[in-house]
Order: sequence, then C-alpha cells, then structure tokens
Amino acid sequence: MPVNTGLAQVSNDFLLVAVVIYALAMLAFACDFAFGKKPAKAATAARVPAPALVGAAAGSGDAPATDLPASDGPAAGVGAAGAGGGGSAATTGRTGVGRWVAIAVTLVCLGLAAHTTGVVLRGVSVHRLPWGDMYEFVTALTCVAVAFFVVAMIRYRAYYLGLFVMVAVVLVLGLAETVIYTPAGQLPPALQSYWLAIHVTAMTLATGVFFVAAVAGITYLFVDRHARRVAAGRPAGSDGILRRLPGPEALDRLAYRTVVFGFPIWTFGVMAGAIWADRAWGSYWSWDPTETWAFITWVVYACFLHARATAGWRGRRATVIQLLGFGCLIFNVMVISLVVPGLHSYAGLT
Repeated sequence: MPVNTGLAQVSNDFLLVAVVIYALAMLAFACDFAFGKKPAKAATAARVPAPALVGAAAGSGDAPATDLPASDGPAAGVGAAGAGGGGSAATTGRTGVGRWVAIAVTLVCLGLAAHTTGVVLRGVSVHRLPWGDMYEFVTALTCVAVAFFVVAMIRYRAYYLGLFVMVAVVLVLGLAETVIYTPAGQLPPALQSYWLAIHVTAMTLATGVFFVAAVAGITYLFVDRHARRVAAGRPAGSDGILRRLPGPEALDRLAYRTVVFGFPIWTFGVMAGAIWADRAWGSYWSWDPTETWAFITWVVYACFLHARATAGWRGRRATVIQLLGFGCLIFNVMVISLVVPGLHSYAGLT
C-alpha cells in the first residue's frame, strides 16, 4: 500500500508539539526546584548521614555485603523512607506535591498524549508498526521512556526525576526531529516479517526502560557525591538542587528496580532476534556488529544484576556498571547501527 504522506506530516507535527510541551514541563520542574516548597527540616536532617553511619549510608558505593538492608529492604534514614515505594516526605524532600509539580505532571501527560498520537499516526501512514528505521525507533523508545516515567511518578512518587528525564527526552526527541529524521517509507524486504512486531517491539520497550534507569543512575552519582561531602564536613558547593533530591539509597533502589523490570524484556528481544536471524539469514548468530553489541549490552546488565545479588555491590560501583551497560546500548544504536556496515543496516539514513 502507498504511504499516506499527509498523515505522515500530521504525525511529525504531533511529535514537534510533544517536544514543545515536554520543554514546558522541563521548565515547570525547574521552577519547582527554584521556587517550590522548601524541604522540611526533618527531611533534610534525615538525609544527612550520622557519623556512625557514614560508612554504610554515605559510602554505600564501597560498603561490604552487610549493607544489603540499606539498599533493598527497610532501614533507618533515607533507606527506610523510600523502601515502601510510596515516597514519603523524607524520601522526596517535601511534604506534598506543589503547584509547579502539578503543572509539570499535567504537561508531561499532555506531551505523552501528543507523542503517542504522533507515533501511532506514523504507523498508520506507512501501514505497519512505526519502528522500521532509526527515526521511528528513537521516537518510539522516548515515548516508552516517558510512559514508564509517568508510572514511576505514580508508583514511587519520583517527581524529583522529572527535570532530568525531561531534559534527556527533549534532547533525544529534538535530535530525532532535526538530525535523524527520515521521511515515511516502505520497509526493505528483509524487514517485512511479523518478527518485526516481536523483536523490535521488545528492544524498544527495554531501551525506554533502561533510559529511565540511566537518568536515575546519573542523578545518583551527583547526590551520592554531595552526601559524602556533607558527611565529611567539606564544603558542598552549589547544591541547591541536590539538597532537594532524595538520598542516594532511594535513587540507587529506583534504578535497580527499573533495570530488573527491563532486563527480561531485553533478554527476550535478543532471543527473538536470534530466531528471526535464523529465518531471514539461515543462522541464529552471524556475529553481525549490531547483534554482537546487543549481546554485550545484555552481558553488562547481567553483571550489574549479578553483582548486586551475589557480591552485595551497591551504590557507586553498581551504578557505574549500570551506566556502562546503557553506554553500550547507546553506542550500538547511535554508532554501530549508523556507521558500521552490517546485516542490521536499516537505519534509513544515508
């Protein structure tokens, strides 16, 4: 069937509207940090480790396996505040959702509606699932990332990540609309298979989830550094935003739970890709650069989960592994798939 170019243009318009709304949501989250309700004194005090707990709370990155309860179970201080996932005042640094946060969340939901509409219309215009090239893949995975973040805000009251998630989404989606935009078109024969709906859908969902985990991990590194400086009695520097974020344990736990959710989806996606490869190329594994880096990404995330489950790694060391896994994923998407020739050279870019 021919491509509906008019509908494809409407899809592009919706995606541009989504970028603008996300940018406004980003501004609203920033205004909450600048002008919103200040954290309660009790919450602030709960976030500063006591001298006796410096090794376990502020130094969680190098703590032995005995700090297990502080990261994944009920514990004193910040760990106990965030363990239930409900996001108490001690976890979020505030007693309730302020005006700016309410505005920001409303804008995020409106942007997600426009974003989803754009992705769906792109699929309708080309009469297939809308992730057949790099542009469509990026627009879809950012949509998944925002949707997952909305769930995290509701489930864990993770409003504090809004500014950082929106900054990342605006940058990536803006890049998709300007640099890697690809006109709507038909799929090459190699991709005209029902396995596109299975393999690529799984990889898109997992990438969107890992996107949120990476934002939480990067935020953790800054918050942990601030907590260590405060615990050591050194000048904390410009820490206006950091003092309004939850403790490092809460961020570490959120990133871990997010990876736990996304890892089985990525695993299924790699397995589905191998089955599709056998159908299309006659071999389950051809050491194609893209599939090889997808497996490397899987190995790194598996090491992250293994290190937490068996070696008791928490904090900075585990976060570095998690971010290394996301770095492998981004390198695969933005470098290997675009620059290195291989069997997966279907980005749609020249």
